[in-house]
Amino acid sequence: MTSYESQISFALDTICRKLGHIWQRGDWMKLYPEASKEGQDKYEWYRKSRYGDSDEKMKMYETLMSAYGTGVGIDFKFHGVVANTLDAHRVVQYFQEEKGPEIADKLINSLYSQYFENEKHPSSPETLFKATSDAGIPEAEAKAVIDNEKEFLRDTNNLIRETKSNGIDAVPNIMFEGKRRDITLEGAKEIEEYEKALHQIAKESK
Repeated sequence: MTSYESQISFALDTICRKLGHIWQRGDWMKLYPEASKEGQDKYEWYRKSRYGDSDEKMKMYETLMSAYGTGVGIDFKFHGVVANTLDAHRVVQYFQEEKGPEIADKLINSLYSQYFENEKHPSSPETLFKATSDAGIPEAEAKAVIDNEKEFLRDTNNLIRETKSNGIDAVPNIMFEGKRRDITLEGAKEIEEYEKALHQIAKESK
């Protein structure tokens, strides 16, 4: 019996946390493309744009997300800045192409930890150098990519446009490629739903 090798594709933004550590192929979407590079206060942005400028609703959001985070080992913080993430996408995509998915996964995990748990800017040079260091990328090699804002920019913008053209307008968007059919899960899901999708793909691939 021949085996079937399934691919799992992620459409992500570096300010939208993914669950777990499965990584096969990353596609990119800027969740808030209108955001500036400098950014704005994260707490105020969420309160005004998502929760009707309501302190009460924002507190409920903090409580809920803190509980979710505790359950999976994430210590969510709610301050810092929301900013344009294009440079982070560019750096991750470049090193995914050059060094493979394991390095990309380390970069992503560092970016998430810095943004969600340590209230760092999502795509500043400081943040990107920390992420590349955490991923084991030599400083000189990282500097050549981070400092050159045009490096891999066209490719990254093309991938973002491709993601949008595929009808993806929310993240995370995870597509499990199956032998008989594909299964797509959009938005944050419970871990059990991802497990169910994986079991179904495996069952249908026999």
